[in-house]
Amino acid sequence: MNKIITSLYKNNTAIYRVLLFLVTTFLIVYLLPKGGQFRYDFLQGKPWQYDNLYAPFDFAIQKTEEEVSTEIKELKSSIQQYFSYDLNIPNSKQEAFLKAMNALAAVDSLDTKKVNKLRIAGRKIIEEVYNVGFVDEFSANKSNDNVMISLRKNNAIEDVLFSNLTQSKDVLSLIVKGLEKFERSYSKDFVIKELSELLEPNVVFDQEFTEKELDEVIAGISYTKGKISKDELIIQKGDIVEGKKFSVLSSLKETSKSQIWTKSNYNWLVFGYTILVSIALLMLLLFLHGYRREIYNNNSQITFIFLNVLLIIFAQTIIVSYNPHLLYVVPLTILPIVLKAFFDAKLGFFAHVLTVLLLGFIVPNSFEFIYLHIIAGIVTILSATELYKRASLFISIMQVTLVYMIAYFAFSIITEGNITNIKWANFGWFAMNGLLSFLAVFFIYFYEKLFGLVSDVTLLELSNTNSKLLRELNEKAPGTFQHSIQVANLAEAAANEIGANSMLVRTGALYHDIGKMANPKYFIENQITGVNPHNDLSPRDSAQIILSHVIRGIEIAKKNNIPDRIIDFIRTHHGTSLVYYFYKKEQENNPDEIIDEKKFRYQGPIPFSKETAILMICDSAEAASKSLKKPTAQSIDELIDKVVEGQKNNNQFINSNITFREIEKIKKIIKAKLMNIYHLRIEYPE
Repeated sequence: MNKIITSLYKNNTAIYRVLLFLVTTFLIVYLLPKGGQFRYDFLQGKPWQYDNLYAPFDFAIQKTEEEVSTEIKELKSSIQQYFSYDLNIPNSKQEAFLKAMNALAAVDSLDTKKVNKLRIAGRKIIEEVYNVGFVDEFSANKSNDNVMISLRKNNAIEDVLFSNLTQSKDVLSLIVKGLEKFERSYSKDFVIKELSELLEPNVVFDQEFTEKELDEVIAGISYTKGKISKDELIIQKGDIVEGKKFSVLSSLKETSKSQIWTKSNYNWLVFGYTILVSIALLMLLLFLHGYRREIYNNNSQITFIFLNVLLIIFAQTIIVSYNPHLLYVVPLTILPIVLKAFFDAKLGFFAHVLTVLLLGFIVPNSFEFIYLHIIAGIVTILSATELYKRASLFISIMQVTLVYMIAYFAFSIITEGNITNIKWANFGWFAMNGLLSFLAVFFIYFYEKLFGLVSDVTLLELSNTNSKLLRELNEKAPGTFQHSIQVANLAEAAANEIGANSMLVRTGALYHDIGKMANPKYFIENQITGVNPHNDLSPRDSAQIILSHVIRGIEIAKKNNIPDRIIDFIRTHHGTSLVYYFYKKEQENNPDEIIDEKKFRYQGPIPFSKETAILMICDSAEAASKSLKKPTAQSIDELIDKVVEGQKNNNQFINSNITFREIEKIKKIIKAKLMNIYHLRIEYPE
């Protein structure tokens, strides 16, 4: 049991990677739609590239979405419209008018006979207005004059011509016409005013009945337009996929998928998807193992990469299941932007391509989707060079959006044959995709806090010499501060020469000696007065003060929330080298004793990246150059060779993945820079 526990403890990193791989595979397979895949790929307007295709079974030819939509639109325009007739309103209006006329007749000065005639005329006007029905203005906009409508009176329904209904615009003319034989008088004006205020619509559009009728008609629509029998020739090799042939192939594709996806086949389909997803994720792990070993050995960073791949697939799956027309609104280029910001362009592009290939299972027109997004990924990697500059990110996203639109336009021309059928709305979704891509800035900031990663934006902030910690270094140890700036300049130039992360190594160089703030006077570059406090200490004590500046630097950096990637430069800039001066002095003072080298050697670790190796070389070279009393081109050349060879012989670079060729380039840059610093020229013979 103890052996098992010990084995698990020793291999916990590998076990975690396996579990992460399995969980990610399971989640991606769970997200993918479990449908069968059609064995043939075809595009409308392109030749059929396979052998003659015969129907493998009987199937119906499905109507396209456009055909069904057109049919539904025609049905909506021709559907019988229902209006509701309120029988109570005409009777109530007659009673109300009668009461008003009775009140008018009670006035002594009025002619009773004339009032009675006006009463009769008014009642006839009311009957005429409500004869067929008085429709309200809102309902009047639901139909046209020459259309037959169904007028529902309680349970009875009769068909009437819509133009026979009375509308609001007709009421006043009916009143005036009905009273035209009467002379102008108070009584006539009273009747006109009363009828104008009294009459109200009694016919309204019956939304419920009309929609019910429409639903019944739509439910009866046939979604097929013919049948293909088994063994019937569908298309010959070389034929153009268009018209009926395209419809038949599309119908066969959908029918095949539905036949493949059955309960009995479900487990096999899941098994197939699991293998394909596993292969993709395995390729990503193998890439990290072969070319980015420092990331592969860091479980936190592997988790970060897998999490981002999973989030992109999750977002695309949700959008496609909600509305396939929003296919291109998901900003997949966020993935390469984020991975490039924290790691490098190759990893960002590799992960992006694998993610797009996995998404090919869930999207319509998968070839078009994959092509567009891979091209967009290439443009993103090539254009997003300086993410810490807002203008650079803006220009990059604009370029990606433009490439999306141009490539989609070309695809649409190929598939449609012209520009009349292009879905112009997709260009709007591409623009939205570009806007959403700016969320990469938010994700970069969020991931920095969550995973302890460092982006170029943070490096730019940290490299500001007016920052609190660097300003404190300048105040307490001005010589060390100047030394750090010189090393930063050398390291940045060297990193640019071999293609390393120049901003990372420059920032690391600025902070690599902050531990000297604890005892600045014990380091020669800060001894302005010429008094050396080491003269009063034993070599062993002096060595401990020198060695401790690494530990003190780590403590100060953590206290000031400096990222771990910068602290790595503090840890490794001396590797496991020896404080040679005090070690030799201790041997001279104690010639008969065996001196323990460990007490005079830095604890390490040795550099484990190109950037940390560059800093070690530049730090040692810059410090050693100060020992030259009369620097010449030859003395600088010999000194740098000696320093670097000593580090190589002490195996300081075996974990840093740096080549001999790159080391030679670094030496060349350092020599040139130091010669410029000391204003040296090539020595000519006399």
